[in-house]
Amino acid sequence: MNLMSLTAVELGKKIKSGEVKVVDAVNDAFAHIEKQDKTINSFVTVTNKEEALKKAEEVQKLIDEGKLTGPLAGVPVAIKDNMCTKGMLTTCSSKILGNFVPTYTATAVENLEKAGAVIIGKTNMDEFAMGSTTETSAFGATKNPWNTEHVPGGSSGGSCTAVASEECSYALGSDTGGSIRQPSSFCGVTGIKPTYGTVSRYGLIAYGSSLDQIGPVAKDVTDVATILETIAGHDEKDSTSVKRDDYNFTEALVDDVKGLKIGIPKDYFGDGLDKEVKDSILNAVEVLKSKGAIVEEFDLSLVEYAIPAYYVIASAEASSNLERFDGVKYGYRTQEYEGLHNMYKKTRSEGFGEEVKRRIMLGSFVLSSGYYDAYYLKALRTKALIKKAFDEAFAKYDVIIAPAAPTTAPKIGSSLADPIKMYLGDIYTISVNLAGLPGITVPCGKDSNGLPIGMQIIGDCFKEKTIIRAAYAYEQTREYEHCPLVEA
Repeated sequence: MNLMSLTAVELGKKIKSGEVKVVDAVNDAFAHIEKQDKTINSFVTVTNKEEALKKAEEVQKLIDEGKLTGPLAGVPVAIKDNMCTKGMLTTCSSKILGNFVPTYTATAVENLEKAGAVIIGKTNMDEFAMGSTTETSAFGATKNPWNTEHVPGGSSGGSCTAVASEECSYALGSDTGGSIRQPSSFCGVTGIKPTYGTVSRYGLIAYGSSLDQIGPVAKDVTDVATILETIAGHDEKDSTSVKRDDYNFTEALVDDVKGLKIGIPKDYFGDGLDKEVKDSILNAVEVLKSKGAIVEEFDLSLVEYAIPAYYVIASAEASSNLERFDGVKYGYRTQEYEGLHNMYKKTRSEGFGEEVKRRIMLGSFVLSSGYYDAYYLKALRTKALIKKAFDEAFAKYDVIIAPAAPTTAPKIGSSLADPIKMYLGDIYTISVNLAGLPGITVPCGKDSNGLPIGMQIIGDCFKEKTIIRAAYAYEQTREYEHCPLVEA
């Protein structure tokens, strides 16, 4: 039996019933990594096999004793390489953190470990989560398992390919401007970005602090709801963490959308959207309509201002967050230098990649004296207007349905040649981060080249249950498709 072809919840049930041992599940994950990862490069670091199997035996003992009863106990997981893991290399896919081994573990990862998850590795990503293709990694590009000539999306490309190619049961990613939802669309998996503050950011190496949010990537909606339930919660170590009354996301796994009001923003379905992507999503909307949902088109203003506002704010926060990587306390330090200032300059010049340098410079510029009001404050005001536009939309609709990306996965190398084109690819996802909203991507078809297409369902703040219900109801109408790399 190919255990990694099961969903995380299915595998958890088999482990709990005694049909499958945790050691067998972990061995199966390692077998897939050994077979496939040379081709797709999902992982930066793979856990030492002996240590993982030892952990598997410990978890098995706790399951047998009835101390671990959760749905994810014993299920192998991969973690995006910007979440700290105690004693395990955490690089953000950057040369500057190429030797960084944290002394503590991120809260979201800790919550999974308490639930009995076995970490099998750290996944590849765009350097410091800056990119939409997983090509800016210092450890080489990740490839799309549906077609290795194409990108997997980013920045959580490694997490999405690890799930799609069945190297693990599920994975954690982070989403600053679509970094879970867009690669989930490109790789034919399901990913959710929760409302800002729902999952602790403690231990997540920051890119844009007011935008970053950790979320799960898995094969289906049941999995992501279950994982989100496990990792979510208030954390005193994170000042942006929100105390919520209800974290029971699996309650929303109901095949019922009767009377659900769906808004279709005209602005998202106009010029620039690939016809095959548009048709697949509108067909999916028709499926929900046939199940009793009420569908209506509307104008969502300010879409054209989302990208400039996002890149000003995200780059400003990045320039501030990345100041700490200077070669003094941890991480990479240049070999030859003359004096402290020269050491800073050479370390950062050698340690950061081109895209990261570009965003640091842009961020430093918009925060500088004379430009702060003209750019940064204006972007913050635009962010507030975008949030207001969504508030007005959610006064009428329960969910908004949109593409996750304007096209299917582009070919490797085509986006990096034109950074502006790469930035414009985030047009349908970044507003969700600017407004702090939850969003989920579910597979809804393939293009004529056999590349996956994902539908994005957006909800109002703290309304994860509504988007999970809509996604689950749609998912019941189609089978999960395994990618060709796995079938080979």
